[in-house]
Amino acid sequence: MKIGLLSGEFPPMPGGVGHYTRILAEVIQAGGHSVRVLSRTGSDCDNLEITGVSGWGLKQVANIKAWADDHALDVISLQFQTASFDMSPWIHFLPSLLDQPIVTTFHDLRHPYLFPKAGRLRDWAVMHLAGSADGVITTNPEDEEKLAHLPTRTVIPIGSNIMCDAASDETTARWREELSVTDTTTLIGHFGFVQANKGIDYLIDALAELRRNGHDLRLLFIGGQSNAVNADADGSYHEVLEERVREYGLDDVLRWTGFLSEAEVAACLQAVDIVTLPYVDGASYRRGSLMASINYGCAIVTTQPTVEHETFVHGENLWLVDRQSATAISDAIIHLMENPQTVDQLRDGARKLRLRFDWDVIARDTLAFFEDVLRATGRGAAREDN
Repeated sequence: MKIGLLSGEFPPMPGGVGHYTRILAEVIQAGGHSVRVLSRTGSDCDNLEITGVSGWGLKQVANIKAWADDHALDVISLQFQTASFDMSPWIHFLPSLLDQPIVTTFHDLRHPYLFPKAGRLRDWAVMHLAGSADGVITTNPEDEEKLAHLPTRTVIPIGSNIMCDAASDETTARWREELSVTDTTTLIGHFGFVQANKGIDYLIDALAELRRNGHDLRLLFIGGQSNAVNADADGSYHEVLEERVREYGLDDVLRWTGFLSEAEVAACLQAVDIVTLPYVDGASYRRGSLMASINYGCAIVTTQPTVEHETFVHGENLWLVDRQSATAISDAIIHLMENPQTVDQLRDGARKLRLRFDWDVIARDTLAFFEDVLRATGRGAAREDN
């Protein structure tokens, strides 16, 4: 099968959608299929053929069409998140402008603020894209519910964007030593960009409460603070958090690592005692930071999903707490500090759960859906020798 992947972001640009696209492309290509990628100028990967464009305005539609035609693509996989395409309206009309079948993977149906009363227009544009695509993949049950009226759809979760081998005991011990973690210290970790929907303000409030009550805790923020797409909004939120940290006098117990290599991220995730991910909108398959934490067998405190996820089981593979509650977070951390056997159980549960989000499974299910779409559009099964 000749497959084109179209993404608004791609490494070395930071961002979960770009990393997802790279990994998916590499795994599919390793399975013997022909893969081409189109993304922003500056995108790079030694193992993939990439075409770069300077933006996502109307003039780029001709370039996208030429790319698809020149490579005689059987199917185009549009990796969609509104902000990653600079909120361009034209992307929403690609299925009507190109000749090849388009499968749209919606990484998030939510959209950023544009201007007052723009919500209805943005909703219409996103739903138009979903309805005009030949097939739709959602990465989570929340979004699947919103698109349940579409005839050709499926749910395929994302996998971990961090895939390197587990760190050695020496490496994790070095991180704990650098952070002045003693035998009586509990090291809390947070992974992912600093954004308002991550609920980090509740985590800082919980840390302050725990410290006031005499608990010896430190907090490690793993990874970069923002991506290029949401840099302004993320920066404003980070300023609010910094002010909160100063008011609570927590500067000495917090550490921001900044961007790290995949190996360093893996080591940090394994070095912490508890990973805390208090998403305002609840735990979800769409969260790359959650997938990475599961991948490395972390003991994870996170917030209750907004819809049922059959794979997330409280006390077995995740410790689920109420959303938007600093008290719920602090209570959970105290419980886990006092019950180390539960921490071990959560780690074991996470290691078992990661098989559900294996990239080979994700690629297999994606390819099977592409074949379904090609048959439904009358293109027939894609040629194996392509």
